[in-house]
Amino acid sequence: MSTLVHLSDLHFGKDRPDLLEPLLSCVNELNPDIVAISGDFTQRARRSQFEEAHNFIQRINAPVLGVPGNHDVLLDRPFQRFFMPWRRYRKWINADLTPRYEDDDMVVIGINSVDRFSWQTGKLTEGRIAHACKAMDDTAARKARVLVVHHPLEHPNHTKKKPIPGAEIALEKLLSCGANLILSGHLHTWHAENFTVESGGTTAIQLHAGTSLSSRVRGEPNDFNLVKISDDQVCVDRLSFNEDKRVFETTEARTFNRASDHQISDEV
Repeated sequence: MSTLVHLSDLHFGKDRPDLLEPLLSCVNELNPDIVAISGDFTQRARRSQFEEAHNFIQRINAPVLGVPGNHDVLLDRPFQRFFMPWRRYRKWINADLTPRYEDDDMVVIGINSVDRFSWQTGKLTEGRIAHACKAMDDTAARKARVLVVHHPLEHPNHTKKKPIPGAEIALEKLLSCGANLILSGHLHTWHAENFTVESGGTTAIQLHAGTSLSSRVRGEPNDFNLVKISDDQVCVDRLSFNEDKRVFETTEARTFNRASDHQISDEV
């Protein structure tokens, strides 16, 4: 069995410093095989914010795989946003915008969904999808295929935001390439269920993390996900911050059957 911690929307520059130590302590105690961060390391892509994010990553004991979010490119400096959008991200977080991790049970692949010309919306180009499919094709069939992307490819019914343009077509292509689990953020709300979109009679699990550190919680607690992957199941625990106890603790759990891609249990 492999374990993965899924963080998202840290938003250094708009973060809660009082959550930093509880989060790091909890993540390191869980001793995951990898920590995936689905974008928005910073609030406004400032050097100081990237430096804070870098220092945070350095304190995580496990390998870290991250992808940029729309907040990780400069909003208020158009020239730099259009012509050097990833300069600070590459320096402080990772020079690779589409990283890959693999172990005995899973392959984890990062996809960059940021559109520097449309700051909020995001996009998945043919090239980005093809890159992810190639990475999945190069993986043994028995392994779980996990994708990490900032913008969700399907939104829960309770959110008013729309998925990125062409999300359903992109999702169909990624499912046809064998995606089993897609991790995302952006909405600052937690969500775990199967996608409604199918390809070849199969679907995949969509797992949204809220915000792990930001003060922009939108009515939900700060949280992150613990994912356990075995040959036949994907188990998801949501760990939310308890303001009274000052710790992250499990508040929801879901178990999905990898063979049928259907949710088989729901615990709180």
